[in-house]
Amino acid sequence: MVRSLKQAGAIILGKTNMHEFAYGVTTENPHFGAARNPWDVERIAGGSSGGSAAALAAGLCFASVATDTGGSLRIPASLCGVVGLKPGIGRVDAQDVIPLSKTLDVVGPMARTVEDAALLLRVISAVGKNEAKSTSGRLWRARQFTLGIPKEFFFDALSPEVELAFETAVGVLKKLGARFKEVSMPLLAETEGAGNQIAWAEATHYHEQAGWFPQHAGEYGEDVRVRLEMGTKVSAVDYLRAFELRATFIESLQNTIVANGLDALVVPTTPIAAPSLGEESVTIKGTKHATRALLLRLNRPANLAGVPAISIPCGLTRGGLPVGIQFIGGATDEHKLLKLAGRFEQACPLLAQPNLNFLD
Repeated sequence: MVRSLKQAGAIILGKTNMHEFAYGVTTENPHFGAARNPWDVERIAGGSSGGSAAALAAGLCFASVATDTGGSLRIPASLCGVVGLKPGIGRVDAQDVIPLSKTLDVVGPMARTVEDAALLLRVISAVGKNEAKSTSGRLWRARQFTLGIPKEFFFDALSPEVELAFETAVGVLKKLGARFKEVSMPLLAETEGAGNQIAWAEATHYHEQAGWFPQHAGEYGEDVRVRLEMGTKVSAVDYLRAFELRATFIESLQNTIVANGLDALVVPTTPIAAPSLGEESVTIKGTKHATRALLLRLNRPANLAGVPAISIPCGLTRGGLPVGIQFIGGATDEHKLLKLAGRFEQACPLLAQPNLNFLD
């Protein structure tokens, strides 16, 4: 990927911090320190590609690349107020990336604008130019598109500020001519469990093959070590059941999109804005939630289905923290999602910028 970027004229500035082995959503790295959020340096940047999002939000680079297995690209994009595109499975070659889960891993672009993300995708992806040109222009010209809002799961645990930002974004989309349909997807609640079973087992298997775990278990950060230990307890039956559910969910998602004539699903990216460093639980409407599970919650479905999804900023909380909205498309719909996101971005730009005084 770096070779492709250099050949296209990119200047590689360096590496960014990340959650250890991409196995977490906070980028609180015990070996290199935490990646801090430029909007509030006492808050997390998200993860696992937190350093990529933080560098972009701080204006340190034009674009970056990130990985996404359970939301690792879209979570930091949402929390840091930047654009993050998770392509579909196999659309960007991830062969030489140290895997978290070979079944679910995806590499994608992160940038400050949709146009920049599209430019980067063109360089790093395996998507041909002819395919990009064949994407229908009707969506862009007619100023009308049909978006699905799932009845289940996505809105069960949202902070009031994220809920308000999402509702405001839906209003913007309606003004752009969007039509909305409520759709039912009963398997959504099971995507987290199935994704965990696959990722836990595959991550542990890779680290065992590499000779790192359990031989060097004491050198891992505690959170990663605990999850690698959990991977040793995944039974073959549970692993295979997760794949069965995955196949059913892929079919269900595609059928929902086609049967309802949808251009994409639209949902929040994360149920909360960036939590504080070390904040292990968050209370929403009187119910306590584990921070890690909460940040992963709305991102798992697109990973399990292997379909593209894009997160873009849609507003700010009262405290000045960015909130993300997510478009989820059918297989190979990256360019359609970029068009949708670009339209929304033009109508609803994130006008405020983070306070970068800490860089002085």
